[in-house]
Amino acid sequence: MLWLGLAVKHKDSPVRKTKALARALISALVGVCIALATVATPVAVRAQSKGSFIRDAEIEDTIRAYSTPIFQAAGLNAKAIDVYLIAAPSLNAFVAGGMKMFLHTGLLQRADDPLQVMGVIAHESGHITGGHLAGRRKELENATTGMIASLLLGLGAAVASGRGDVGVAVLGAGQTAIVGDLLSYSRTQEGSADQAAIKYLTRAGYSPQGLLEFMRKIEDQEVLLSSSQEPYLRTHPLTRDRISVLQNAVEQHPKLRREAPTELQLKHKRMQAKLDGFLNNPRTVLERYPADSDAVPARYARAIAHYRIPDLKTALDEINALIAEYPDDPYFHELKGQVLFENGRILDALPAYQRAVELEPESALLRLGLAEVQVQADGAEHNRNAITNLQRVLDREPRNAFAWRLKGVAHGRLGETAEASLALAEYGLYRGDLGQSIFQAQRAQKLMDKHSPGWLRAQDIEREAKRRQDQRN
Repeated sequence: MLWLGLAVKHKDSPVRKTKALARALISALVGVCIALATVATPVAVRAQSKGSFIRDAEIEDTIRAYSTPIFQAAGLNAKAIDVYLIAAPSLNAFVAGGMKMFLHTGLLQRADDPLQVMGVIAHESGHITGGHLAGRRKELENATTGMIASLLLGLGAAVASGRGDVGVAVLGAGQTAIVGDLLSYSRTQEGSADQAAIKYLTRAGYSPQGLLEFMRKIEDQEVLLSSSQEPYLRTHPLTRDRISVLQNAVEQHPKLRREAPTELQLKHKRMQAKLDGFLNNPRTVLERYPADSDAVPARYARAIAHYRIPDLKTALDEINALIAEYPDDPYFHELKGQVLFENGRILDALPAYQRAVELEPESALLRLGLAEVQVQADGAEHNRNAITNLQRVLDREPRNAFAWRLKGVAHGRLGETAEASLALAEYGLYRGDLGQSIFQAQRAQKLMDKHSPGWLRAQDIEREAKRRQDQRN
């Protein structure tokens, strides 16, 4: 609101001001998305409120298994594309900010098999390679000042609260008018993305059958009022021509895979069971996965549901039985560690997280979970081990705000005040708390030798935080 008020006093014309503000808004919108993602719950699926960013090592590994062959077939660098998960029950997916893809958990939970998700990923990749994101920058410049004002108010609330659910309430749930405009595509662009998806899927050795099935899943919604339609349909207009094109493509490639490999099917069922367990009502989960089912996904979902009830004994019995059968599965050990940790049994949780990291040492999220337990366990040895693990995390995810905060706490408990201040300055920068970032960066400079690497980094942080402050004002 203040920003708009200042803009009105500027000498530029209202049209010019609105267009300049719209250009800034596009950057702000994506920036807030990413900032909120960095403060989302970083280990296991702990986000239980609808409309918040979530992170989970196993689910991210599954999505990576789906997307990597598609990205490679599209000529995209799989490592350069960030995929974000939004805990929302709707069928939706979109790309924003260039190489950033967002998937709603509702899409993952309601997809019948991996190929449906892979089809959607291929389609969204078509929007990236087709340059459709650049066109929407121009379209948003025509947004009215009032529309922009309403979105800025929502973004401001998200930044001030530091809550992902506030931000995504603006960005996702309900798809407000301005966000709908930002994410929507023309029918020509949709057709182009479909053609690209067909090419990428067939290059990767898969039939477009999965994308066709997904489109049929939402086809019946065309007769519904706009307010009742799935967000994906409202931003990705569907036509019978598109269905026909996909049907013809399926018929033209009869020898390509119409079923995902067994490994991916198992990953898919586990992912769905895990999301159901964490995001749905525990009683509903236990009805959907009854006790007489011995399938691994059912046992997995029941363990999570019992943990959330909470029924700690039954949850641990289920998890321990899974570990006894699958001792080398890192995610069962991670779940055991989480259950123990969140019930105050910190030292008991430590071996479970250590085993998970031993089994999957390259997973930044598993290592981050271990580091959190080590920091909470306290003691010099635990804190030093935590710092080692956190540095490994930050080597892979240098913008991970939660990791920087933990690192600051660990250094502080060891009496390493300068290093603690530097880590907290990084945390403030990526968390969006620019005043705190500047304060901690200045403090670090006073405590460190001039021109040392840490001192130079603190200077850089201070400059960047001040630049962002000026931009925000």
